[in-house]
Amino acid sequence: MWFGILALMALAACQTVHTTGGGAVGVERKQSMSTLISSAQMDSSAAKAYSEVLAEARKKDRLNRDPAQTERVRGIANRLIPNTSAFRPDAPRWSWEVNVIGLEDVNAWCMPGGKIAFYTGLIDKLKVSDDELAAVMGHEIAHALREHGRERASERVAQQLGVSVLSVALGLGDLGTRLTQTVLEVTLSLPHSRTHETEADRIGVELAARSGYDPRAAVSLWEKMGKLGGGKPPQWLSTHPSNETRIRDLQNYSERVMPLYESSSKH
Repeated sequence: MWFGILALMALAACQTVHTTGGGAVGVERKQSMSTLISSAQMDSSAAKAYSEVLAEARKKDRLNRDPAQTERVRGIANRLIPNTSAFRPDAPRWSWEVNVIGLEDVNAWCMPGGKIAFYTGLIDKLKVSDDELAAVMGHEIAHALREHGRERASERVAQQLGVSVLSVALGLGDLGTRLTQTVLEVTLSLPHSRTHETEADRIGVELAARSGYDPRAAVSLWEKMGKLGGGKPPQWLSTHPSNETRIRDLQNYSERVMPLYESSSKH
């Protein structure tokens, strides 16, 4: 019994990692990841979850219904993805997928490993420009580059350690099953923290700028978001930073990466 408890505690240990380079925006925070959850495990779980989401959308005839709209979103992705190398050299070689789902939600996301989805509600209700679409996509890609999903899963593992130890002591439960459920939950459901959102904002404007999209569009996008639902932004961007704080930060970092945009726009 005690051997099992000690083994669980060892497995749940964390290591400090650098998932990305800092880029021009200087995102340098060190991250703590559980040794139980590898990048490969997160990517595998995300690929499985993504396939299930697409299958459900296809079943309801909601997947890529407008070819021109799908081509537009994929075209923007094709410009952003090569520039992910500014933050991590391996990222352009990920198994990227980009699809549009016919749902009214103002939503978009990028799962670990580069599995991107945009909902038609975001495109249609906000009447987004290509620059604004690039701002959304850069933000979501940044979460994947920084492995925020894996970081949140690691936090969940630490929180559940006490329950796991008790389960071993009583001969109950299956840690592996619980971890699988945790990975899926943080991939699809849990909101990002204030720190994660700020990092994604800053990396997102740099990705847009390097790809030839005006990074200042992130500001106009957020202003549009703030006008939805009586001033309350949609769930995908509703965590801690206030509208004013977020807009000020986006304005600051957009100006910081303007030379990258001006340089890319000349080519």
